[in-house]
Amino acid sequence: MYEHRSKPLVSRRIFLGRVAVSAAIASAIVAGSLAVGVVGYRQLEHLSWLDALLNASMILGAMGPVDPVRTTAGKLFASVYALYSGLLFVVVTGIVFAPVVHRLLHTFHVEREGGPDARRGTGGRSHG
Repeated sequence: MYEHRSKPLVSRRIFLGRVAVSAAIASAIVAGSLAVGVVGYRQLEHLSWLDALLNASMILGAMGPVDPVRTTAGKLFASVYALYSGLLFVVVTGIVFAPVVHRLLHTFHVEREGGPDARRGTGGRSHG
């Protein structure tokens, strides 16, 4: 997906495109997770759509539910959803920061191995 460490750094435009793709993927994952939470609260706790959205959003945001959970199925769902949400935070953070960390590490490698000319892909050698 990303260039090998022996390759020169990609342009800023390509890098920003990678950041945008990562943000879009992370947003889609969060939106899908929110939808699962809304439907779960709606079906298992019989909350209104708005209250289900509020509860699911609060759990995804690590704040906790707003409405008390009353049913056994709702309590099991809320437990699993809360654990899932904690892991989701780690996954989404990794997706969003992957291109940034890769570019940072790649920059350090290019500077260490080839000097300032390696950044432009010349590897310190003249092409004449």
